[in-house]
Amino acid sequence: MEIEFKFCIPPERLAAVQAAVRRGRWVTVRMEARYFDTPDGALASRGIAFRLRREGDQWVQTVKALGDGPLDRQEHNVARGPATAGAAPEPLPQLHDGTVAGARLLQALQAASGPLEETYGTEMDRMTRDITRQGAVVELALDTGRVVAHRGTPQQAEAPICELELELKAGTVAGLAALATQWSARHGLFLSTVSKAERGERLLAAPGGRPARKPRPLTYPSLPLPPGPALQRAVVAHCLQQMVGPASDIAEGANDDEQVHQLRIGIRRLRTALRELAPLAPGSFDPAWEPPLVDVFQQLGHLRDRSQVMERIETELHAAGAPHLPSQKSADAGQATAAHIVRNAAFQGALVGLMAFTTQGLDATGDDPAGLDTRATRRLLQHRLRALHAQVQKGTRGFAARTPQAQHRLRKRLKRLRYLTEFVAPALDAHSARFLDSLQPALSALGRLNDERVAAALYRESAEAGKSNAWFGVGWLAGRQALAVAACEQALAHVAEAPRLRKASKR
Repeated sequence: MEIEFKFCIPPERLAAVQAAVRRGRWVTVRMEARYFDTPDGALASRGIAFRLRREGDQWVQTVKALGDGPLDRQEHNVARGPATAGAAPEPLPQLHDGTVAGARLLQALQAASGPLEETYGTEMDRMTRDITRQGAVVELALDTGRVVAHRGTPQQAEAPICELELELKAGTVAGLAALATQWSARHGLFLSTVSKAERGERLLAAPGGRPARKPRPLTYPSLPLPPGPALQRAVVAHCLQQMVGPASDIAEGANDDEQVHQLRIGIRRLRTALRELAPLAPGSFDPAWEPPLVDVFQQLGHLRDRSQVMERIETELHAAGAPHLPSQKSADAGQATAAHIVRNAAFQGALVGLMAFTTQGLDATGDDPAGLDTRATRRLLQHRLRALHAQVQKGTRGFAARTPQAQHRLRKRLKRLRYLTEFVAPALDAHSARFLDSLQPALSALGRLNDERVAAALYRESAEAGKSNAWFGVGWLAGRQALAVAACEQALAHVAEAPRLRKASKR
């Protein structure tokens, strides 16, 4: 299993990165790779890459598969002999038998509808150098070149490769993370989850960025709950699954509202984890992670307000007979783009730290910090669920008479209650699914109320700036306030009692 960080290099920073890599003892090798899949994409659909790569004067066969966390990958390499003149060797999946990655490859091939065929290839130069930092030996690998599609495209399609990988060869993940943070901040690099294989798959697919993916269901290595430190790592890794893909695509320039939406949800879930799970292992969460998460969340929220929120409201206003209204969807001239926001060095540094945190225990010296055992973990989480539920119940009483600020605080508490419930769902009683279902109508109603207030503020801003037609929007939204508040009260009345955590079964 390999542990690595991979960064995209902005074109204008490439020369500086090349010069930095050359400051030590470095070597360069020419690489040409051929990737294989079945006609129905059985490997790509399961996150598996299978390739033959010419590394200098040797052929190497490799299978890669997704690992359990955001940093680790299952990988197995087999030497296939010298790269003499003539054709490449035939791909032989059976050479990976007896490995985790090989087992996943075999399972995918057994479910496939046809034989392996070459789909795309890479042509690149790799410059490598080893660096020692805080007891860790890290290999820097600077890759520049291109991915070329061979199948399913009317003409040769290609995409550039310009990335830096930092792979842990020996020692601690902390040293790897420190080096990754330093290089990222110094050279304006940003984390990328897009493998060379995925770049090839995108060339074969229809134009457009990859769809935002929701995280896989959260599971624990032991039930009903693991000890506090292990639970922290599992939940943080689960939140990062939802964040790192959209963050990577947005930083590369993807202009997709759904990617922004999923990243913001992931950040909100992660902030809930950092707040609610901190007592499980005091001191294990770095307080420096929180400020950049908040900053990016808020900045992306401003973009969302002017796109997703206003698009829905404007459609309803036009249906209500509104005159031509000034569009609020476009960003202000001086407003940062989503890519600029996500590339922020502090945010990238926080992601590096969080990803490294999830690997504690994977390297030789990664002992768990002191924390609560399974029984104490269960007791603390049950207390937090009850306390949050009590706060929500208190906030529902006299909801209509509360200030907009208090109503918004209730919405945030309800979200925290939902996310904490999802984090511990594997250990909850059978009532948990009904409880989560009971929260959704209230969250939807409170979300609608918040969106209308955001839109009202934007229309009032336009109206007071002299765009008189915007007063229609101000008046229409003001007239809806009582209805939106009443819908919230009705939905909040049906929030069920909080579920209980199951006790560990005796064996």
